Amino acid sequence: MLGKAVEDAMNEQIKNEFFSAYQYLSMAAYCESENLPGFAQWMRTQSQEETEHAMKFYDFILDRNGRVVLHGIEEPVVEFGSPLEVFERALEHEKKVTAMINELYALAVRENDYASQTFLQWFVTEQVEEEKNAGDVVDTLKMIGDKSEALFLLDRELGQRRTEEQPTA
Repeated sequence: MLGKAVEDAMNEQIKNEFFSAYQYLSMAAYCESENLPGFAQWMRTQSQEETEHAMKFYDFILDRNGRVVLHGIEEPVVEFGSPLEVFERALEHEKKVTAMINELYALAVRENDYASQTFLQWFVTEQVEEEKNAGDVVDTLKMIGDKSEALFLLDRELGQRRTEEQPTA
């Protein structure tokens, strides 16, 4: 059975993951408005992944005989100054999520909740990948600067990203 402190914290994390999905969808919308469909596809895929993360917490709580309590999410940022700003904010956001996951893991340790520690290990590992992926795009955008040809090529490359569930026909 899931302890109350961990259950409450995981319910909060569900909210945080859904907010992440909403924020990435907002970033996708901005990229679409800037005629960067590849950037938008990357962000849409990220949004879908964040929704999947929320549902992993949802299902875990239920599997441990806990109660899922959904909380309201705040409005995402909708205006960005450039593709670089979009990805810098994405990287900053992923660092915040990493801190949240680390706090959850520390709580599970304090509560001697070994099942939750095992479950959260996947998220600890996932956050390393999330920060690296966003950071790599930030570095590339800084390198290419305002070269429109390079931005066009990066947009095409980012458009190739798909979630594992999507066929790559």
